[in-house]
Amino acid sequence: MEASGSRSRVRPIVVDFLATLFTTFCIGVATALVLGLCVMLMAGEARGAEPGELSPMKAAQAQQGTLLFRSETNGETFAAPLLHTDVVIRVSGLLARARVKQTFRNPSEDWYEGVYVFPLPENSAVDHLRMRIGSRLVEGVIRERGEAKKHYEQAKQSGRRAALLEQERPNLFTSSVANIGPREEVVVEIEYQQTLRYDSGRFSLRFPMVVGPRYIPGTAPVTEVPGARTVGWAKNTDRVPDASRITPPVIPPSDGRVNPVSIRVELDAGVPIADVESPYHNIGLRSVEPHKELVELEGGSVPADRDFELNWTPVAESAPRAAWFTERRGDKTYGLLMILPPSVKANGKRIPREAIYVIDTSGSMHGTSIKQAKEALELAIDGLAPEDRFNIIEFNSAARALFRDARPATRETRAEARGWVRALNARGGTEMALALDLALNGGDNGERIRQVVFLTDGQVGNEDELFRLIRAKLGDSRLFTVGIGSAPNSHFMTKAAEIGRGTFTTIGKVEEVREKMSGLFAKLESPVLKGVKIDWPEGAAAEAWPARIPDLYAGEPLVVSAALDKAVGAARVTGLRGDVPWRQDILLDQPAQGSGMGVLWAREKISSLMDAVREGAPAEETRAKVIELALTHHLVTKYTSLIAIDRTPARAAEMDLKTTALPTHLPEGQSYEAIFGGQQADAAPVGLLPQGATNSRFNLLAGALMLLFATLLFWRMQGAPACATPAPGLSQAKWAKRDFLKLKGRRDVTSWQARRSSRR
Repeated sequence: MEASGSRSRVRPIVVDFLATLFTTFCIGVATALVLGLCVMLMAGEARGAEPGELSPMKAAQAQQGTLLFRSETNGETFAAPLLHTDVVIRVSGLLARARVKQTFRNPSEDWYEGVYVFPLPENSAVDHLRMRIGSRLVEGVIRERGEAKKHYEQAKQSGRRAALLEQERPNLFTSSVANIGPREEVVVEIEYQQTLRYDSGRFSLRFPMVVGPRYIPGTAPVTEVPGARTVGWAKNTDRVPDASRITPPVIPPSDGRVNPVSIRVELDAGVPIADVESPYHNIGLRSVEPHKELVELEGGSVPADRDFELNWTPVAESAPRAAWFTERRGDKTYGLLMILPPSVKANGKRIPREAIYVIDTSGSMHGTSIKQAKEALELAIDGLAPEDRFNIIEFNSAARALFRDARPATRETRAEARGWVRALNARGGTEMALALDLALNGGDNGERIRQVVFLTDGQVGNEDELFRLIRAKLGDSRLFTVGIGSAPNSHFMTKAAEIGRGTFTTIGKVEEVREKMSGLFAKLESPVLKGVKIDWPEGAAAEAWPARIPDLYAGEPLVVSAALDKAVGAARVTGLRGDVPWRQDILLDQPAQGSGMGVLWAREKISSLMDAVREGAPAEETRAKVIELALTHHLVTKYTSLIAIDRTPARAAEMDLKTTALPTHLPEGQSYEAIFGGQQADAAPVGLLPQGATNSRFNLLAGALMLLFATLLFWRMQGAPACATPAPGLSQAKWAKRDFLKLKGRRDVTSWQARRSSRR
């Protein structure tokens, strides 16, 4: 009996030993796998390139401008088209006419289709497209968008050279060029007209040069639209159904510079100029006359990584107070009216405000942008008066407020706010709708002026959704947008401010913060002119846009486009300067002659029609009106495109045609790692998620370590008895108790067994 008892006691120990040995073996294997994975991950982050193994972009630098991509199928590199952009802008008074020449060069022996997504000014009226192949010139024609796309695809398949220009957003376009032959250049010329910005005695011309990576909210649809082009890094979602069309591939900054831009501005201000300056680029100036300057970039060209801006100030006595330009087309006279209202003198009485400051802390703001935004916000806090109330909202993947409700601007609350702002960091996605929903209360705010100041780069893809939200929840608040960074989304910023009855300000570098915010504070005090309306003479039969004229703020002019049957009589402009009525008359039969007024009027009417759709106007009826206007005035819109097709086939049907999206740079000052999670890419980043600033390698490593920890915990909890049968003399319940006590250590189990034996 004793030997049998000894054997029964030895058996569990042997089983325990074997189970422990098996557990150790499994843990060792898991550890080896995780360590191997760690080595692979770290090697992917810091692997040195062997000779001949340069990344495609670095190889491009080494081969005199050849841009190489890596095939997704076999990993081989191949040459892709290059791009050079040459811009000439002619300024005449309040108007600018621009020609953008894009040269697509194919350095390879293959046939290519090049696709390039690029920005233009948000108020540009694009009306011409030309395609040059050697000495041949093909003029583009305007067509309904679906029809233009169909003709382009037919030309592409038949081997004919073709160019297609499509509008993705009012400030975002796609240029597609088919059948670029080996070692061949195809030049696409685009022309547009725009009005200039005039604010506080200074004219501004802005030419956007880079498409910032946009946050794409929503879930990917189960099925893609048949035939949809997917050259972007983002997939189409239920909230941004065209995401793949507005997210061109982005080059990591470490991979060098491609696709340079040269700019020349022929400036005819019409009045003597006091000074000319470009805040973000070095320029060369050559005076032609007292009111004419020739402006060019120093060095000839620059990387397309930040917007170009040119500002000029007329001499004081020449600053315009009113202007009326017209042109005659067909049976209509088209005109552009600008009036600069007089400033309102302070009456000593300040209306208390409720100021809601909203700051974007998403991953795209990482770097210099978040510094600019935080400094601007601290200046705004310092500018609050004791009788004001305020709150601050930050947003990224979520939105949160500093206070539950707006608080009085006491010394203590302002100090608390400054500390809160200084601790903010940029990370995550750009869920702007959450912030707008929190900031806009949709109600009447009584005697206080409620002003929402929104600091962001505006890099989102769901603009229309946000415009509808602003309109629905604005109430009697005013929304002021502040564009932060080197390339803010000007379409979103200007339209949001327009719907919000506020203004739009840009801050492109830290040194501008104090000046730009001081100008904004002056506008926040009160509108200069409210209740503005224009009474046109009866015989003119005028149709003017915008139909609803917004409040005007300090230094801002009233700008209206009009179509008239007859330019006779006088237009009467009225409004309120504070509580005092104001009026000015403009004689319509004494205009300054101009050109392009017709396309500007059509562009404004189309913009107003698109706004009406957001307010509930029938979509199909509006679409028909937009197409009719666009075809009449030869304009690119959401529903119409410009297309140019060469008649002669160039590529034989049996020869393959490759398609590639030309990459763009990251806007100056943004962090590639913060936006794309540390992913490296040859031409297109693949790691940008709506959640934003995360490092995918770190996430994978963390997941592997968690898996190892879970494995250890599992084996520790299970233990050897899970592989054995209950020892003789122990019930299942007592065996479970022994199993539990083993977690506390072998000594506890032994003492428990000893106590059990003594009781027996």
